[in-house]
Amino acid sequence: MVGTQNGLAKGSATTRAVALVGPTGTGKTSLAEALLYASGTINRQGSVDAGSSVGDASPEARARGGSTELNLLHFDYMGDRFALIDVPGGAGFSADGLAALQSADMALVVIDPAPERAALAEPILRQLDALGVPHAIFVNKVEHARAGAIRELIAQLQPMSREPLALRQIPIREGEQVTGYVDLALERAYRYCPGKESERVEIPGELLDREQAERGQLLETLADFDDALMEVLLMDEMPDRATVMADLAADTQGNKVVPVVLGSALSDGGVHRLLKLLRHETPVPAAAAGRIGIEAGGALHVFKVANGGAMGRLALGRVLGSELGEGDELMVGGATERAGSLFFVQGERTAKQSVAQLGDVVAVAKVDGARPGQVLARKDARIGEAALIAYPARNAALAITTRDRKDDVKLSTALHRLCEEDPALEWIQDDASHETILKGINDDHLTVVLGRLQRRYGVAVDTRPPQIAYRESIRKGASVRGRHKKQSGGHGQYGDCVIAIRPLARGEGFVFEDKITGGVIPRQYVPAVEAGVKDAMARGPLGFAVVDVAVTLLDGTFHAVDSSELAFRIAGRMAMGDALAQCAPYLLEPIAKVTVDTPGGAGSKAGSVLSARRGHILGLSPHPDWARWERVEALLPQSAVHGLDAELRSLSQGLATFTAAFDHLAELSGKHADDAVKARAAEAH
Repeated sequence: MVGTQNGLAKGSATTRAVALVGPTGTGKTSLAEALLYASGTINRQGSVDAGSSVGDASPEARARGGSTELNLLHFDYMGDRFALIDVPGGAGFSADGLAALQSADMALVVIDPAPERAALAEPILRQLDALGVPHAIFVNKVEHARAGAIRELIAQLQPMSREPLALRQIPIREGEQVTGYVDLALERAYRYCPGKESERVEIPGELLDREQAERGQLLETLADFDDALMEVLLMDEMPDRATVMADLAADTQGNKVVPVVLGSALSDGGVHRLLKLLRHETPVPAAAAGRIGIEAGGALHVFKVANGGAMGRLALGRVLGSELGEGDELMVGGATERAGSLFFVQGERTAKQSVAQLGDVVAVAKVDGARPGQVLARKDARIGEAALIAYPARNAALAITTRDRKDDVKLSTALHRLCEEDPALEWIQDDASHETILKGINDDHLTVVLGRLQRRYGVAVDTRPPQIAYRESIRKGASVRGRHKKQSGGHGQYGDCVIAIRPLARGEGFVFEDKITGGVIPRQYVPAVEAGVKDAMARGPLGFAVVDVAVTLLDGTFHAVDSSELAFRIAGRMAMGDALAQCAPYLLEPIAKVTVDTPGGAGSKAGSVLSARRGHILGLSPHPDWARWERVEALLPQSAVHGLDAELRSLSQGLATFTAAFDHLAELSGKHADDAVKARAAEAH
């Protein structure tokens, strides 16, 4: 039996890892708390709402009343050790646990009993199918389920799952309240007892027929994977209980079926039965190691990096293949690093360990090269290819500036560390707009990140939407002379050039041709003229960078003493500036190719949203991989992408997602063009 100290598990044999996943608001963190309490790891069950839970202890999670990053927890139950990885359910934060799902032995999908909310679980079920992670479904808050809801829920969920769902329990109702369940595998009934294990009772007479029908369905599902069981059923006999339980364990571990159980995290209903399911049906770590590509030897699969605190930078990951000790040499991106101190994590608290056993989830210090998704291998390990993690699109962006310019240096360091921790976060320095741009999944995501930026690193920033990369071009050509002459004592400045400009086809960029003859401009000054032309193109008459223009250097004069590269650069800039103003400049706006994936029935609504944002709909079709989903493709002005995520989610129960990528530049005229030019002029002042 593994002991605990202050709620932190200590040295053990193999640890199995269970990831808690599910839509936001279904009670994953409350269920984690209930599992800790029911297993005896904590003496009192805390509350997320009251801010007393072991998980969700960060200031951001406490303020929001929900997970904003994954939580790591440990508990022991009947001699078996488990690591819990509580993955946030919110769209902006679920990416934090994607790498952790790869190395979990089992995923527990937590949902609520309302059939109309079943669709919220579909992306998660599809993701688990794609990763090949065995999983079960826990229907939380079952005490509030209306009559018939569980049947409807299963009917809604089954088309979303590649594997058959195996309903393990049916609810016992007293009036409008669910007060217990009938276990179909054990053929026993239990009454929920708040705060302790459920009490065994007789199966209510009115449920006997339903219990037999539902149990028959469960056995038929199992018989699809067990010929011996199929023979027993064909002979109209009942299999013994041990056979049923063994099949359930084997089929769940083999990712052949998805068991569905009921309960209530807040009242401890069904939690002890869930613990027993996890004990018997969670696979051993070898299967997870195989999915990640660990073929032999010891390794650490890193799923998160954490910065800050007294321990500095930590790599959070799972030990697979064999045990890991402090000081072990690990290959990190082609280099060798020595593992520092090892820590077990229980919410916000840590406990140092000298050795991590097979399957343990730990934090490792001093492996500075580690990144989420990497496998850090010992020399005895043999590592194959693992599936790459597909993070959600970064559809939200903000331009940020420090409120105190003295924080500019701190800002880049802080952003680098935040992006290390959160692979769904990105920051860039836009060379064209000179803006620092922070990109994330959605507005909620960026709001939490900016809060961390100020709390952890003391950097307060102001935000605004990033500048749209408008461009301008010309409709006709012109020939213009540019002359720069200045005499101020001593050597003066003299540069003189004649250029011709003409428009190019869209996307051809910039072409510079030198047709100087007879040495009227010395060869060493020609590059200076081109540089001056490019200077002028950086901000055209409308205020934006100029594209798709050809420039030909035709003629000029020079002075033997006063000419210089600087003088000809100024002359080139003057000539180009005058020429652009004469050539009917017009505005171009960036157009994005947008692909929206949404549940069936919401596709036409998504199309209307895109059309209202000046989008051009390219097509509405069934999703290529997901049944009952739709895909809308459109061309949309980049300026209309801002705020699209929230609008699409509002019409699809929060499920619609989209990707947007630059496609082309298109002419912009009328009020939209006038507004863009006015806004640019205002920025310049």
